[in-house]
Amino acid sequence: MIGLIFGETNFPKEILKKVKKIKKKYLIIDLTKRKIFKTNKNFNSVSIGQIGKIINILKVNNCRQVLFAGRVHKPNFSKLRLDLKGVYHIPKIIKASTIGDVAILKEVINIFKVEKIKTINSLTFNPELSLSRGVYTKIKPSHKDKKDIKKATLVLNKLNSYNSSQGAIVRESKVLAIESNDGTEKMLKKIRERKNILKGVLVKLPKKKQDLRIDLPTIGLNTIIQCKKAGLKGVVLKHKQNVCLDKKNLINFANKYNMFIKVI
Repeated sequence: MIGLIFGETNFPKEILKKVKKIKKKYLIIDLTKRKIFKTNKNFNSVSIGQIGKIINILKVNNCRQVLFAGRVHKPNFSKLRLDLKGVYHIPKIIKASTIGDVAILKEVINIFKVEKIKTINSLTFNPELSLSRGVYTKIKPSHKDKKDIKKATLVLNKLNSYNSSQGAIVRESKVLAIESNDGTEKMLKKIRERKNILKGVLVKLPKKKQDLRIDLPTIGLNTIIQCKKAGLKGVVLKHKQNVCLDKKNLINFANKYNMFIKVI
């Protein structure tokens, strides 16, 4: 039995499809605001503050392994429903929330570890969703593109020791944006195409101290569409440290508009 702890985005849906396909026994802890998985018979609606309830559900169902996937937004702590363990652990969770949404999950993972519940990699059942090194499109990065990639990579590597950013946008060696806790889509929407020529790159890399079991940089069809609207020429990811959703349509879109997808 595996405990699937799901947040927002389409990644959890892909995991659930695969888990069902291989007939793995599972239960779902749904942390989404809209309770996306409520129609599933194995659904459990739990607040992030009900740590004791989550642990109890897992142990009663003999779940000694859990998998986290999807974005969990910072909760309104004043409105959280807390159980006894939640009251005990909430100060640490609140402290973690000042760092970012992912830090909340990391704190929950630490609590699970004490309870002898192991967290496995989010790609355990879906390794095919992670891209390996190479260029996946007809168009390859030009010399100028490579300079932009290098610049964005350097910027992210400098930030990684103290910043939660996973993405940076560089055009003609100028840093246009660095991803905040609001995510990639909102960052891209702030960038507007200046000319009718695609230039610049979006580089998404995991943070240096990131727990690679959770929150890997993720792209999907909407990411490349937003890159096109922002006037960017390509997207760059890290080898086997990424999640790529709707890969076929994403690559087809990039080819149609002469964009590139590169994994370094």
